[in-house]
Amino acid sequence: MVASLDNVRGLTLAMSSSAFIGSSFVIKKIGLKKAGDSGVRAVILGEIANFAAYAFAPAILVTPLGALSIIFSAVLAHFILKERLHMFGIVGCILCVVGSVGIVLHAPKEREIDSMEEIWHLATRPGFIVYSCVTVVGVLFLIFWAVKRAGHRKMLVYIAICSLMGSLTVISVKAVAIALKLSFSESNQFIYVQTWFFIFVVIICCVVQLNYLNKALDSFNTAVVSPVYYVMFTSLTILANMIMYKDWVSQNATQIATQLCGFVTIVAGTFLLHKTNTSNTDSNVRSTPTPPPPPPGQLCLEE
Repeated sequence: MVASLDNVRGLTLAMSSSAFIGSSFVIKKIGLKKAGDSGVRAVILGEIANFAAYAFAPAILVTPLGALSIIFSAVLAHFILKERLHMFGIVGCILCVVGSVGIVLHAPKEREIDSMEEIWHLATRPGFIVYSCVTVVGVLFLIFWAVKRAGHRKMLVYIAICSLMGSLTVISVKAVAIALKLSFSESNQFIYVQTWFFIFVVIICCVVQLNYLNKALDSFNTAVVSPVYYVMFTSLTILANMIMYKDWVSQNATQIATQLCGFVTIVAGTFLLHKTNTSNTDSNVRSTPTPPPPPPGQLCLEE
């Protein structure tokens, strides 16, 4: 298959995003204080690249490639931090690469959109309105009922909130990114109220999403939260984009099946990589002597 130019641009930006975010973990860990940001700049650059990728490529291509940041982090840690990448980690990397290649080769062509009014028309179709209403009602139910009763015991409560809001975040981010692309190339799309509505949705969804993601990471094992969140978030994001943009309408059954297999392969690789990270962390904890507790009344300033 011959990839479209927009898909190539989106793929390049998505991979750049993964490289920046993956390297930020290594930068932070080795404590490059000379840079003054401990990897924050790399994260910001990664998120900007990821944002731009949605303007050129469909979510089925961009979102699953987020798993590549784990590969960049693992490989850099192997060579720079001398953290040995065990067999499970190597297999996980290979699975992520194979799955990503399958998705890239069979990704649908980005839909041609000429104005914000066209995006608004897609967003106000009955199918997506139903999805949005179900998502908002589900999130409100989880926040005001499930969190109080099972939030600290059931990891999926927090992750479900993050993933549901995340799917709406990606839809809105894609709309804003397309508006920016059209504004730079043709006409100003920020004169439309719809553009500012999507910006408002992005802000609200991001605040809620980050709040409950932090709660999940504080309450449960990161090595479990991260892969489960990746699977649920990516699945719901792809579903939301299928409903709104109908990316797969022009594809045949073989192409769709190949993309699904690629996604499942990435999921398997992600779990293996996190399993490796957990093993390395446990080994480091066992090999590091426990420092004596500080005297009573003395604050410990180092983490």
